[in-house]
Amino acid sequence: MIVEKKEAFICDTENRVDKVASTVVPRSIFSQADTKILVNGKNVKKSQKVKVGDKVEIIYNEETFEGLLAEDIKLDVVFEDDSILVINKPCGMVVHPGAGNYTGTVVNALLYRYGDDFKTLEEDDSDLRPGIVHRLDKDTSGLLLIAKTRDAHKNLAMQFQEHSNEKIYLAICKGNFIKKRGTITKNIVRSELNRKTFTVTDDDRGKSAITHYTVLRQYDGYAFVRVKIETGRTHQIRVHLKSINHPILGDEIYSRKDNLFDVPLCLHAFTLSIDHPVTGERLTFRAKLPERMRDVIKKLSI
Repeated sequence: MIVEKKEAFICDTENRVDKVASTVVPRSIFSQADTKILVNGKNVKKSQKVKVGDKVEIIYNEETFEGLLAEDIKLDVVFEDDSILVINKPCGMVVHPGAGNYTGTVVNALLYRYGDDFKTLEEDDSDLRPGIVHRLDKDTSGLLLIAKTRDAHKNLAMQFQEHSNEKIYLAICKGNFIKKRGTITKNIVRSELNRKTFTVTDDDRGKSAITHYTVLRQYDGYAFVRVKIETGRTHQIRVHLKSINHPILGDEIYSRKDNLFDVPLCLHAFTLSIDHPVTGERLTFRAKLPERMRDVIKKLSI
């Protein structure tokens, strides 16, 4: 399950805040989209310089497998070797157990598939564990990458942090696009009204986010869109597309109920390209468009 943790301390040296804080919290948490860093009560980026006497607070999520059940859940395996597993996650399946979702998740399935090997930590590297490298929302389907060794996890996490990997999504959006191609570069911040949602901001608050989109086909009031992201912020694609008045069909959080289609979120992680953590070979994986989205496109094409 995911638990929220908080660490606070007073700086006794000058450096980047992530460098100073690395003696207090795991280094890996600074690559997590949900990590919040405050210096003297103000939200800052991990590159922010701090000085002696500054008060630093780090709020982050930590994954724990304590008390979780191993469940025999079939996974749609796209690729597997000794270092990595790539699955095609179905819409509606939660990745990490959390409040109200302690069973039926990807992690429960992985605990069954790999047993104690998936839970064991090494004493000299306690901030890393084999497991989920990146995340997909519950109702987002498509490619999910899992590391099977600690070395693979460390290597892949660095690729995601440095954006050397490539993630392409397919979405069905509402509305008629004026521009067939575009880039959205608005910062994303957690909503003050609902802490479970996010919004864009034009100031320095929040985290930088870059989303490229291409309209593959425009229908009457809907569009089939290819999306490439350079950053991996929570709800990034959903928030960015809403910000240009083209929310994703079926999005219960960022869009109103549709009059024509009663479908779950029409967002699919279509391709994922990485460098293999052992061989260095560039690999590209694909997950075919799911039935819920194919059905919508079929009806729109009539």
